[in-house]
Amino acid sequence: MPSDGTKMILATFIHNSGAHPGGWRWPGAPVADLHDFAHYAHLAQVAERGKMHCYFSGDSVGFPSISGRDAFAATDYAGKLEPTTLLAALAMVTSHIGLIATASTTYNEPYNIARRYASLDHLTKGRAGWNVVTSASDGEARNFGRDVNMDHADRYDRAEEFVDVVKALWDSWEDGAIIRDRDAARYFDPAKVHELDHHGKHFKVAGPLNVARPPQGHPIIVQAGGSDAGRALAARTADLIFTAARSLDVGQEFYADMKARAAALGRNPDHIKVIPSMQLMVRGTEEEARRAEAELLELVPEALALRTLQLQLGADLSHLSPDDKLPDLPETNGGKWVQQQIIRMAREKDLSIGALARHVVVSRASFSFAGTPEQVADLCENWFRNGAADGFSLSPNYQPGGLEDFVDQVIPILQKRGLFRSEYEGGTLRENLGLPVPENAFAANPALGREPRMWA
Repeated sequence: MPSDGTKMILATFIHNSGAHPGGWRWPGAPVADLHDFAHYAHLAQVAERGKMHCYFSGDSVGFPSISGRDAFAATDYAGKLEPTTLLAALAMVTSHIGLIATASTTYNEPYNIARRYASLDHLTKGRAGWNVVTSASDGEARNFGRDVNMDHADRYDRAEEFVDVVKALWDSWEDGAIIRDRDAARYFDPAKVHELDHHGKHFKVAGPLNVARPPQGHPIIVQAGGSDAGRALAARTADLIFTAARSLDVGQEFYADMKARAAALGRNPDHIKVIPSMQLMVRGTEEEARRAEAELLELVPEALALRTLQLQLGADLSHLSPDDKLPDLPETNGGKWVQQQIIRMAREKDLSIGALARHVVVSRASFSFAGTPEQVADLCENWFRNGAADGFSLSPNYQPGGLEDFVDQVIPILQKRGLFRSEYEGGTLRENLGLPVPENAFAANPALGREPRMWA
């Protein structure tokens, strides 16, 4: 635990019926209607009962190709509500937990994203976060007028400018710009509303935003890229970093690298929080936990595991047998870091394609563990105390039981050990993460902005 007594951060990642592809088939768990708001409301309220920091919704803007659709019919991919819409509704049934939604910088525009997340931050009274991603699949590209996806380097170059423009739009209204002065006939002060007049490589944006500055100044920025380009983007722009680390030493390397990168950019390393993903099976005994983990894996058809492996590697392996070893592969244009981690796992453990597929379909190189509540708490404490994490993003294997087990059995142990809070410290997600409100760029440097043409 850090010497200043800082406690760990806990988030929960919502994968429809669970992070495990067999989770929706788990005996005894309800087969959820993933278009039913009540399912998500219950999960958010359970997480809030556990005093968790945030409820995180991933997203993509594509669907498995026709060639892979039969395999993916064994998953619950058919239900994928648009996350900012969902989180706006969840704001009405929660009071404290942060609400983080994914949106791609590849197939969106900065103005729309700035407006969407500023609105969510106002509706939640400062509990919103944006998970910044670059779309990695050709399937997504084909929904937006392209035959193939944008090159990896170009996607990240676009993302760098995209985030800068969004932050500038959030700053285009200074704090205190809305005055509601009836006598002076001034609802807002035009001197505190600024034009961007941005002309960049990828975007041309006039501004200002038509939503006042968010309660947090900037909604929390989340990034999850593991490639060098992803790490560079996170170090410069992110408040919170989600990562997949398959072991303590990999987690330590990533943690140290991100803190060093942030410091080199002049940022306070304590203001960039790293939380690895954990898939945990909690049971009364270690034997019961391992048996449940094995039973869950048996619910995943081999065709789905093999198809998922090919998707993550960005490679066609259909001409090979599950008993074959993974051949050398060309570098993918998609998730390069994920591909590298999977290849490294295959080589280090000498896995066949079939065995590798079963590993990948469950965790995609993140850390999975089965044990008692005390063993799970020990694991979290070890990573937290030994420079691998500021906290964790829980990816429950199945819902709602996986989340309920962690909240009811593991969190009380962490609280008793002084590693996790017993109450929310503040009203906004920034306050609960211990992060400062960003300075308004226009207020700090008035020369940046001109009076908006729209008011002239």
